[in-house]
Amino acid sequence: MVDFGAHSSYFPDGIMEVGAHIVVKGYVQGVGFRFYVYRAASSLHVLGTVENSPNGDVRIVAEGDRSLIEELIKAVKIGPRSAKVNDVAVRWTEPQHKFQEFTIL
Repeated sequence: MVDFGAHSSYFPDGIMEVGAHIVVKGYVQGVGFRFYVYRAASSLHVLGTVENSPNGDVRIVAEGDRSLIEELIKAVKIGPRSAKVNDVAVRWTEPQHKFQEFTIL
């Protein structure tokens, strides 16, 4: 048996499905950041949610192919033009398979 790591599931077509909890810090609220994440995640076919936190961060829960979530993380590090991203923290998890789409909370 091949070990693909503790936080991924392997599917026969080569997709390594994972979950990720992503916290974005900086000037990321009131600048269209959640919509930016929604558009990026939707175009990548990543499932999950994005929401503002009371402390000014943006929190993302994402599930899907690991390589696509990594693309989402690259996009999040840039953000929309009016945002200023200072830090992006990622915690990889097992996918929960509870999302049907990507939504803004």
